[in-house]
This record gives sequence, C-alpha cells and structure tokens, in this order.
Amino acid sequence: MRKPLSHYHPVLYWLRVWQRRLFRYLSWYATTRKYSLSLVTSEKLPYRYKKHTSKLIRRLGDSDIQLQYNKVTNLKLAVKELDGIIIGPKEYFSFCRLVGLPTRKRGFIAGMELSFGQARSGIGGGICQISNLIHWLALHSELKIIERANHSFDPFPDDGRVLPFGSGAAIFYNYIDLVLYNPTDKHFQIRLNVSEHQLEGELLCDVPRQYSFHIYEKNHQFVRKNGVIFRHNEIWRDILTKYNVNAQPVCLSSTQLYQNQVVVKYQVADEDVSNEKS
Repeated sequence: MRKPLSHYHPVLYWLRVWQRRLFRYLSWYATTRKYSLSLVTSEKLPYRYKKHTSKLIRRLGDSDIQLQYNKVTNLKLAVKELDGIIIGPKEYFSFCRLVGLPTRKRGFIAGMELSFGQARSGIGGGICQISNLIHWLALHSELKIIERANHSFDPFPDDGRVLPFGSGAAIFYNYIDLVLYNPTDKHFQIRLNVSEHQLEGELLCDVPRQYSFHIYEKNHQFVRKNGVIFRHNEIWRDILTKYNVNAQPVCLSSTQLYQNQVVVKYQVADEDVSNEKS
C-alpha cells in the first residue's frame, strides 16, 4: 500500500494537518448543529449520573516522568474551559471546540502525547486524560457518542488500569475530536477538578437517572500476526433498570460498542500471546 504524501516530509504532514483543521473550522461555523458553549460553574445540577477519578501521575514504562508532571499544568488549563459545561436538549458537545488549540502562548507546556506510533513530547500533551474521563462518563448516560477515536497502538503495559483497555478517547486538535450529542429533553452538566493527586469528574443532570449502565470488556487477548503482537478486546454496555419490585435490576439491552485491535509496543510474555490461526 502506498503511503500518503504527508508521510514523506514534515512540511507535507503539517500542511495536511492544517488543511484538515480548516475543514473542521468550516464545519463548526457552517453547520446547523447547535453546540454547547455555556459554562455554569457557580451551580451544579442536582442529580448525579456518574462520578469517576483518575490518577494524575503514573509510571508509564521508561518514559520521562517530568512529562507527567507537566501534564498537570495542561489539565488545569483545559479544565477551565470545560468545567460546568451544560449540554442542553439537542445540543452537541465538542471537546476541541471548547478547549481550543493548545499553544505556549496560552500557557500549555510539553506533556506526553501518543503519535506517529510512539509516546513523545508535545505542547498540550496529556489532556486526553480529560477526554478519556468525559467519554467514560458519557457512556453511563443517554448521551450519544458521535465522534470518538482510539489510539492505533498500545504503548505501555497496564499499571493499575481501572477502566477496560480501549475505552478512552484520543484527541488531536481539532479533527480528532470527542463529540457528544444530547438526544433527550434533559440538561446534562460536566464538572471537572484537578485535585492534588486525582483528576475528578462527574456527570450531572436536572432529572434523576432512570437506568443503570454497566461498561465492560469481552474477549481480551494478545495475538501474534506475522511476528507483530496485537491487543484485542471488545467494549460492551448493558443498560439495566435502576429499580424494580424485587430490588433486582433487569437488563434491558446489551450492546457491543467498540472492537479494538492495536499494535503492542512493549514486551509481552510468550505464554500470554496466542498465534493467529491460519
């Protein structure tokens, strides 16, 4: 397969990036979509749908730990643009439109980003920790995931992983975005905070939650194909009744959301790898 021209020279690559960014800018301002832009930080909607926290500093292979500390600065800047956002009925939420382009001028610094098949330093690196958290919150609600991308490779072995592998949401301003849609007549609110050790988030609503949502993985495995190790799994969601007369939830639907297959960039023990069947 022939590579795109943008793969042959950095100038061609960045021309392609800015072309795609221009297309996204045009789509934002020429669309009939109504995007959520209202930040309400003084009040919280009364009913919680879901709460989640994630560690700020984690040892990721032999990567530079300073990039993890730098990431905290980037997270705080991005949280200022997102905390308190209201997603009203029939409104769309765009992570990139709200956060904007991370630049040095805005105070963003070099953090870890995953691109070109490796973990490397980049301005604004690390803010995908917020998009991962927001995506996880949205999966526990009636909000619809309109756009979401996963990384094409797995850079580090699991280290205290809490969420299923492949349940995150990659960001690259502005055409690799996390976009949500509110199809209901409810108002949802995203609250975020960077505490001393954790990124904290919760999804709130103006009416009580009627259902429970269970997100889990199936068929996780490492598979060797032509000498390359891939990581596979499926992400599923069950929607259950919150209450019934017997106080036992009833599963209303069970749906496969994603099927992941990415290249593994670290050593995996042979006994944990199966070979692709011919």
